[in-house]
Amino acid sequence: METLLYAAELVQEGGTYKLVVQDVVRDTVQVTPVPKSAVDKLPTFMSMLSSKLGSAPARGRW
Repeated sequence: METLLYAAELVQEGGTYKLVVQDVVRDTVQVTPVPKSAVDKLPTFMSMLSSKLGSAPARGRW
């Protein structure tokens, strides 16, 4: 059984980006601005993380 601990969204508002992370257990939310350069590198970062930790099935909202 899976238990959701954190939920994260990358949101674009106008020309800015922000990362919204919800701590589901503590019922808190943190928001931080993210530069476009980091957003552009996200697919590469995720690929590197996946290869370091071992591939896990992709999850998403379909």
